[in-house]
Amino acid sequence: MASASPTSAHPSAHRSHMARWLVVAVPYLWLLLFFVAPFLIIFKISLSDTAIAMPPYTPVFKGFDAFGDFASKLDLENYLFLTSDPLYIKAYLSSLRIALISTFLLLLIGYPMALAMARAPSSLRPTLVMLVILPFWTSFLIRVYAWIGILKPDGLLTLLLQAIGFMGPDDQVQIFRTDIAVFIGMVYSYLPFMVLPLYAALEKMDATLLEAASDLGCPPWKAFWKITFPLSLPGVIAGSMICFIPITGEFVIPDLLGGADTLMIGKTLWTEFFGNRDWPLASAVAVILLILLVVPIAIFQNQQKRVV
Repeated sequence: MASASPTSAHPSAHRSHMARWLVVAVPYLWLLLFFVAPFLIIFKISLSDTAIAMPPYTPVFKGFDAFGDFASKLDLENYLFLTSDPLYIKAYLSSLRIALISTFLLLLIGYPMALAMARAPSSLRPTLVMLVILPFWTSFLIRVYAWIGILKPDGLLTLLLQAIGFMGPDDQVQIFRTDIAVFIGMVYSYLPFMVLPLYAALEKMDATLLEAASDLGCPPWKAFWKITFPLSLPGVIAGSMICFIPITGEFVIPDLLGGADTLMIGKTLWTEFFGNRDWPLASAVAVILLILLVVPIAIFQNQQKRVV
């Protein structure tokens, strides 16, 4: 049998090599266009000064010929102002606190749901997954607005508690415009993002491990902490990150359900952009928020690679 000549095999290998490079290049190109480029624009604005103009900041980069003049006008004034004003520090800390508590509540509620879905009969699992993602079929804004009608003092929750006798006819539930309402909105809105990664991790778990633990005399609660939970850690970490990151910068839920005392960096960012029209300061707020979220994630991923 005659073997293929190097010249005939070369074009096929070259095409295969190019295809692999294209597959790798597409996600990097996507990140470059829709993450790196917008971040650089925001970072440039954060080093500028406020101006009564359109857009409301200076300097404006007008070409490489004016690069020296452009660079000379950049400064760190906005970042220094953020460190000197306690309002922004409180907003960052409050956002991290609300995001941590919300993520913990999501994990507390989502884990039993995902575990029940993973242990349900195989024929029933697709239906349960569909029920979890069903809220996505409705607009996020409409779903948050619906909670206003439920939680407001004369809303459905008050009427329900009055109807079953838990409250008097003149009593009202004072939840709306509080942090409790914000936590309710966060948990409701982000629950599918926690349940689905947990379900994906738990559904792959080998059930015979639990049977072996039971045969060896291990009680169910101990088998959960020794077997089930450690094997589901990838889903726990993925779900927690998917929820924690957007919750930290959330604007709609605290604005609609929270009160004047609900301080989150998303509301502060919106006020600086659209209320005060201070784009450089708002951009500095956004850059610091991004660094606070991206740097710990990058460090964590690096540690995970070393462990593996």
